[in-house]
Amino acid sequence: MKCIPSLARHLRRFFLVLAAGSALASLHAQIAAQSAELDPVVTTATRTPESLQTIGSAVDVISAADLARRQISSLAGALGGVPGTPLFASGQSGASASLFLRGANSNQTLFLVDGIRLNDPNTDYNVFLGGACVSACDSLEVAHGPQSTLYGGEAVGGVVSLRALPGTGASTAQVALEAGSFGTIQGAVATQGVSGTTAYNFSAQGGHTDNQRVNNSFDSANVTLRVDRRVTERVAIGGTLRWFHGVYGDPGDRYTNDPDNQDREENLLATAFADAKLSEVWTAHAVLGGQDRRFVSENPRVGRATQITVVKNRRAVLDAQTTYSGLERNRITAGLTAEVNHTRNTGFGDINKKQGLFAAFAQDEFSPVDDVFLTAGLRNDDFDTFGRATTGRATAAWLLAQRTVKLHASYGTAFRSPSFLDLYGQSAFYTGNPNLRPERARGWDAGADYYLPQKRGTLGATWFQTDFTDLIASTPDFRSEENIQRARTRGVELSAQTSLPGVVQLRLGYTYLEADNLSAQARLLRRPRHSFSSDLWREFVHGVSAGAGVAFVAGREDVDARTFRTIEGEDYTVARLYAAWQVNAHLGLKLRFENLLNEKYEEVNGYPALGFGAFGGAEWKW
Repeated sequence: MKCIPSLARHLRRFFLVLAAGSALASLHAQIAAQSAELDPVVTTATRTPESLQTIGSAVDVISAADLARRQISSLAGALGGVPGTPLFASGQSGASASLFLRGANSNQTLFLVDGIRLNDPNTDYNVFLGGACVSACDSLEVAHGPQSTLYGGEAVGGVVSLRALPGTGASTAQVALEAGSFGTIQGAVATQGVSGTTAYNFSAQGGHTDNQRVNNSFDSANVTLRVDRRVTERVAIGGTLRWFHGVYGDPGDRYTNDPDNQDREENLLATAFADAKLSEVWTAHAVLGGQDRRFVSENPRVGRATQITVVKNRRAVLDAQTTYSGLERNRITAGLTAEVNHTRNTGFGDINKKQGLFAAFAQDEFSPVDDVFLTAGLRNDDFDTFGRATTGRATAAWLLAQRTVKLHASYGTAFRSPSFLDLYGQSAFYTGNPNLRPERARGWDAGADYYLPQKRGTLGATWFQTDFTDLIASTPDFRSEENIQRARTRGVELSAQTSLPGVVQLRLGYTYLEADNLSAQARLLRRPRHSFSSDLWREFVHGVSAGAGVAFVAGREDVDARTFRTIEGEDYTVARLYAAWQVNAHLGLKLRFENLLNEKYEEVNGYPALGFGAFGGAEWKW
């Protein structure tokens, strides 16, 4: 009888996907005579402003307006629908989450926040990803594939760039409040605009939820601020400030059900930046930034002292670049990065170490003929801990059929630095290995994009492969670390985006992934073979709009939380429904249903996800 629920789930998934495909066909016919907005300009793929249509890298763009329309406020939720980015949380709202971009390990993706790195091998992004919100002034870009040539270590699977945008136009403000299932209540305020030569953008969000388990509440606060000032016609300066605060009751897996353990995180990032137009063909950009992170895990134990682990990460960064476009059909960018970071970890390994980094890079964007766009770059990173790492990257894009088709390809190398624990950790049963080399990867991709007439959307397909060497793993006696493993990830990313602006929006994404540990002849854990997501939104009359989203994951291996054996992870399908009514120019009402089918599933074995939830809210703008 066990096969009946499984068959029902697979049939339900099949019909949901079939419905999404039918909606795409219907939508394409519906908007055949309509126009749309221009392609967005992105910066992550080249570190210079560039149209999506002319870059050879695979890049996804997610705007704050799109997230607001879909009623998604969490960073994890925003990334969950991007092809090639399987994301799994070890618990319910606020739990730490890991991202396996193109099958790379969770510590092989670089997060850039307002132009500086958020994470490194000693500074986790997992708590921030699981609990942080995307503000009303944010934009998100995801650059797939090795990107170390532009951004250094950890940019193996790719780069996620979260950036606060400058204020524009007349001053506006909004306030929102939402409440619903699991004792959830959250609010947000935002304001932005331009006053004379100064632009500003500010957003603050906070909330509380009880979740569904004992000792599993989550309280959070997020603040984002950006200020820009035009000093002269050629010089502009500005700064950003971003703060995340989270308190998460962590019961552990469902076999542990810890009644007392609590995790707290404070993560503060600040930058000051300047842009200068040195001549008509020569520009410069510099960022001075810092990060201060404090993570505390408290685990009270019966009859013994409370176990407290404190992790402190501090970082100072100077990142500068200059771009010269005075050569015919060339744009050359060169720059440097200087960074100092310090980590204190009172947990396993007892870490108290500092690291200095100096890196230099150069890149040439070259268009030998019309509609052909090439890039090539090199970078050298010099660490005062383990030494140097040199990486390179090249991309190509070719526009055909009156620019309705783009063929694109890229090849790059990347690395991940060994952590302080890997190098210097000490305990009664463990000694770090100061002779470790960085983990290395080389990857390529190739694909095609079709641009619907009048820029109404894009259909895309990309094949990718990444080979990993010198992966750091435990020695046979588990007492140290060695560069002993090899791995390979490969697959296909499919995407579709089409729109009738202000009326209909559709997103589809599917990834097929093979991810193998070549040394152990086993599949890499928590990398699903199949992952699919879709979202369809439509505006009706009198300010009423509605949308629906579906996501499913299938074909992955996991670790049993009780026996620690490798098991087949469960397949699951999650659906959501949302609606809004813009009563007038100022007042909007919203309603959303999450996990609409009340699917019982676990993204990570032993950690139940939330069941069906209903949420309603109001938003006032002026």
